[in-house]
Amino acid sequence: MFYISVAGFLFLTFYLFSLRAKNWQRGQPDRRTGLWKERVMAMGAGLRMQTLMRDRGAGLMHSMVYYGFLILFLGTVTLEIDHLLPADYKFLRDDFYRGYSFVLDAAALVFLGGLAWAFVRRYGQAPERLRTKTRPEDFWILVTLALIGITGLATEAARIAVENRPAHEVWSFVGYPLSQLVPDSSAAGIHQIIWVLHVVSFLAFLVVLPTTKLRHMVTSPVNMFLGPRERPPGAMREMPNLMEVEDIETVGASLVGEFTWKQLLDTDACTVCGRCTSVCPANATGKPLDPREIVLKLGEVAARTADPAVTPPVSVDQAITVSAENVFERITPEELWACTSCKACDEICPVDIEILDKILDMRRYLALMEADFPSELGKAFLSMENSSNPYGMAQAERSSWTDKLDFDVPILGQDVESAEYLYWVGCAGSFDDRNQKVTVATARLLNEAGVSFAILGPAELCTGDPARRSGNEFVFQMLAIQNIETLEDRGVKKVITQCPHCFNTLRNEYPQFGGNYEVIHHSQLLSELVEMGLLQPKNGQSKTVTYHDSCYLGRYNGVYMAPRGVVASIGGINVVEMGRSGTRSFCCGAGGAQMWMEERVGKKVSIDRAEEAVETGADEVAVACPFCYIMLDDGVRELGQEDAVAVRDISMILADSVLDQEPS
Repeated sequence: MFYISVAGFLFLTFYLFSLRAKNWQRGQPDRRTGLWKERVMAMGAGLRMQTLMRDRGAGLMHSMVYYGFLILFLGTVTLEIDHLLPADYKFLRDDFYRGYSFVLDAAALVFLGGLAWAFVRRYGQAPERLRTKTRPEDFWILVTLALIGITGLATEAARIAVENRPAHEVWSFVGYPLSQLVPDSSAAGIHQIIWVLHVVSFLAFLVVLPTTKLRHMVTSPVNMFLGPRERPPGAMREMPNLMEVEDIETVGASLVGEFTWKQLLDTDACTVCGRCTSVCPANATGKPLDPREIVLKLGEVAARTADPAVTPPVSVDQAITVSAENVFERITPEELWACTSCKACDEICPVDIEILDKILDMRRYLALMEADFPSELGKAFLSMENSSNPYGMAQAERSSWTDKLDFDVPILGQDVESAEYLYWVGCAGSFDDRNQKVTVATARLLNEAGVSFAILGPAELCTGDPARRSGNEFVFQMLAIQNIETLEDRGVKKVITQCPHCFNTLRNEYPQFGGNYEVIHHSQLLSELVEMGLLQPKNGQSKTVTYHDSCYLGRYNGVYMAPRGVVASIGGINVVEMGRSGTRSFCCGAGGAQMWMEERVGKKVSIDRAEEAVETGADEVAVACPFCYIMLDDGVRELGQEDAVAVRDISMILADSVLDQEPS
């Protein structure tokens, strides 16, 4: 009867998981094959709790529960196998059995200790991100798991009592002492009752596993295995060429079936830990966006419209109804337009959920299918479409910054036919007064190092990043295709850019349309030139500098050390880090086309970051992105700290030292 019951409940568990898998299959194709080494490594990192260990306390607690449960489960399976074997083949005996008993008792203590820690963490010392999503099911999940552990130890104790406490059972260092509490006269009956409770608690676990958020024990490792993709981390999902396709029915995603199957799997893999929420700059500054809610709301709509319906990612108020597959019944445009596309949520997720892709796909739908976007974006769209840049400036002014140089910068295809590097200046570097200083400093350094470079001048158009990140795929593709034609016509192979947004688009997204180039950020090239001795910094004024990591340079493309190396190469400079730096860096607030939108709700993201920079006591804030430059410079000024703290690009700081020029 025991084996029949377990088999029946296992079948039920697999059936319930199959319904969830059927729900994922409603999504669009998303190729997740190949890259087997990366997949095994990703899943291995999850199974080793490596990603959870980013939060030491939570990671250790989960490890205790997970590994304790796993060892107990394997121990139980081992016991059943031994039980079914003929007497001559049984292996749980002598020293092996003693070690087996010791290990399982230790695992039980670790397991129960982890559960106790989880209970305290959830109900006594829970961080805000956990308190807001604590549900009754969380309590019953902990109770179910605790019953498995407690009844397991109690069953062991009663069994030892039934067997008259043989000496070798002392290796069961928990079960043996507990057996002393079991009356000899009723040991057999107590053992039977507790054993039944143990089995029932395990059967309850088999039902709880696929129907509550505990399902992440299965779905999270699967999600991590399927996480690696051929598309670069910094690239948005590829779309058909809208310049050529005329019969496309919809763009982006608004219905469950318009998301990919992987995006739907994400919703079941979510552990509801709230790490994404805790690092979101929009959420931290009082905006309506909560990345976790985006995942859970999509999962809720998918679950409630499935056939047959399945339980949503977490229990929700039954008064909330979902009448159709449209996710905008639960997700508001205001949530989506608050996103800065900083990728902090994706970076910190311990189970590799891709949150940003969902937001950007929904933005595509809002922008192109509903024309539902902030009014300021409309002006930027028109400027990019009509003037080829979001500033609305005349293209003839693209190279006006060269008037500030005492040497000529050739225009590729006009003054020269070839150069080793094309210097892609970018819109901010061409038209923004502050960032023209960055462009001039970079050009002077390249000239000093003897680098062969040229510019496109009026032929350089906006890369289209602001359009794509705000959902206007049409304008992005229009600009991208024109730029690729220009670059191909001029035979460009290598590109330098000072803008991480241009860097990311040229490097990771233009290949989707046939534009393949070797793209290098100015921080990388300047670092190389210093190392090669082609640029020789001199000892300067003693000062403290803190470096702000650009999201599109750091999290998007993994460039962290090159900018720091440039600053650190200058004698007299002491580099200090902000509390949030590297992969945990806090956004300046300009990404995701926020540069062209107004922050009407909550605190400005740029102010939050500027405050952190000022608190370091640094004399200067070094940046390597034109948008970060603008946002942080404005933030420092709004704090009234512009006389105490200067915001400058790394090229400007290096140029002061190498060229002996006055700070600009």
